[in-house]
Amino acid sequence: MAREQEKYSFQSEAAELLKMMIHSVYSNKEIFLRELISNASDALDKRRIEVLSNDEYGEYDAKIHISRDGENKTITITDNGIGMSREEIINYIGTIAKSGTKEFLAAAKDGGPQEDGSFSEMLIGQFGVGFYSAFMVADRVELISRRLGSGEAWKFESSGDGSYTIGESSLPECGTSVKLFLREPGEGEKDYADEWTLREIVRKYSDFISYPIAMNCTKWKDKEETVEDEVINSQKAIWCKAESEVSEDEYREFYRHLARDWQEPLTRALINAEGSVNFKGLLFIPSQAPFDLLMNDRSGGISLYIKRVFIMNDCKDLIPEYLRFVKGVIDSEDLPLNISREILQEDQRVRVIRRSTLRKLFASLRKLLENEREKYEKFWTNFGKIFKEGVVHDRENAQTILELCLFRSTFSASSTDSEWTTLDSYKSRMKPGQEGIYYLTGRDVSTLKSSPKLEAFSEKGYEVLLLADPVDELIMSGTSEYGGVKFLNAGGAARAETEDERKEADKKLEGMESDFAPLKEKIMKSLGDVLSDARLSSRMKTSPACLVGDAGAVSPHLEQLMRAMGQNVPSSKRVLELNPEHPVVGRLMSMARTDDARVEDFAAILYDQALILDGGSVSDPGRFTRLLADVMNSALTPERN
Repeated sequence: MAREQEKYSFQSEAAELLKMMIHSVYSNKEIFLRELISNASDALDKRRIEVLSNDEYGEYDAKIHISRDGENKTITITDNGIGMSREEIINYIGTIAKSGTKEFLAAAKDGGPQEDGSFSEMLIGQFGVGFYSAFMVADRVELISRRLGSGEAWKFESSGDGSYTIGESSLPECGTSVKLFLREPGEGEKDYADEWTLREIVRKYSDFISYPIAMNCTKWKDKEETVEDEVINSQKAIWCKAESEVSEDEYREFYRHLARDWQEPLTRALINAEGSVNFKGLLFIPSQAPFDLLMNDRSGGISLYIKRVFIMNDCKDLIPEYLRFVKGVIDSEDLPLNISREILQEDQRVRVIRRSTLRKLFASLRKLLENEREKYEKFWTNFGKIFKEGVVHDRENAQTILELCLFRSTFSASSTDSEWTTLDSYKSRMKPGQEGIYYLTGRDVSTLKSSPKLEAFSEKGYEVLLLADPVDELIMSGTSEYGGVKFLNAGGAARAETEDERKEADKKLEGMESDFAPLKEKIMKSLGDVLSDARLSSRMKTSPACLVGDAGAVSPHLEQLMRAMGQNVPSSKRVLELNPEHPVVGRLMSMARTDDARVEDFAAILYDQALILDGGSVSDPGRFTRLLADVMNSALTPERN
């Protein structure tokens, strides 16, 4: 017994997107055809994968067909791809399940562009809602789909009014047919039922689709008009063409089709490798990071083709995790068509392709860094945190990745020429006698710039890298040098003095130990639960105190990161270093020798100040502010005669 037609409402976010599509004025409504053809191409890709892994489905003639009816103002896009079941239609069309949709729509209402073509593409690129673009040109849309391996077909109908119906239907073979009942074109608008309009749109956006796109076209034979199907796309894989044969517009449209990204790519890399393994490739680096990049652990969007036949999307074996933002195609002549993901992992040829692809990407990034610095800095702003993961996870290429890294530093932070520096640029500015590449890690660059630990280095003119990304802690804990120059922690054991200066400073500090002993005793008595030691130091020049870690101890910043990831990390005690040249420290040493009761309170203020400058937060803000108020009151009270 046939199931009756049932009525459903779109999910609220889907309904909102539909409303934007229908009631906004877009200048490039023609992208609806690109999106529907891309959906058809994806469905054919999925059927090909199913057929490769299941012999019972047999052979078929993959195709996409456009039927136009100028008299009734309809066009129908049909494919014989994998098709959809009833449940899949509801899930894929009636629902948008991507995180961030509500926030995106709210931002659009508050100030997003409403009347230019880019906004429609932004919607499509952000949420993969290409099907909804049909409502920009159609009053009503009818979809019929039959899932591969099923005899049931289902019809979806909607006028974009917030609801849709689903009922049983029929389709001679698996696949999907989307019929658009077009609106009458307004003044100056295109007629999307016109043959030449459709030809031009397909040529512009979908000429590279690897499946034939046929359309019922008008022909003249013996002075009579006939209608015949004609393939209207070239189907030539764009990555197989010479770069001189491909226009910038064609590269741009191929990227949009591949990445579903409404913006232009930042740069591209063409690969034509010949040797033990022959393959071609076309890779793109996006110009902007997707909103969920840091929440998404998928490998990059690299599609694998073999002899121009699509095999799989997101081929994790072709590119490492730290390049997961790269989009593109790799096409090999030497891999078997029936290769599986399991075989890919073990295949030596795949490892050769991966190494060659990495070299090409590194070369492209190096060229961008050297010749288009502004573009490279845009890349770094968007993807630097991800790219740097490679230093930790890809030890074979760690030095190459470091060469391509950008860093903030005490030089770049004050320079008007650039906000970023490379390690090679840092090395070129190293002072005579400088022992290595100094760095300081912490929560953010502004906090690091004001750290007392930099004072001795600044006095010497030594540049210090300011590392505030979470991955920087892991990089420095596992990387000892770059280009033969050691990394030295300015917040740890590294010192700015020469060996002779160091010996002289240490000797001077040793001579003060007896005067410092009473103060140290009181500090450790009151702060021993958070401090492992208190000592005099020549590290500072203008500040009274700072906090440092014991050798090999986990830094406070790394402790915070590990706790944020749910790891149970015990708090490490720190060392309070005091500057004996500072008048506050000198006064405290004198007060400690007289058993002044205020010493412990003043020491607590120094500790909290050092903690704040180190990017931490005081454990008892009330006590801290009360002690400060007492000190201010004491300083402001007139002395009695």
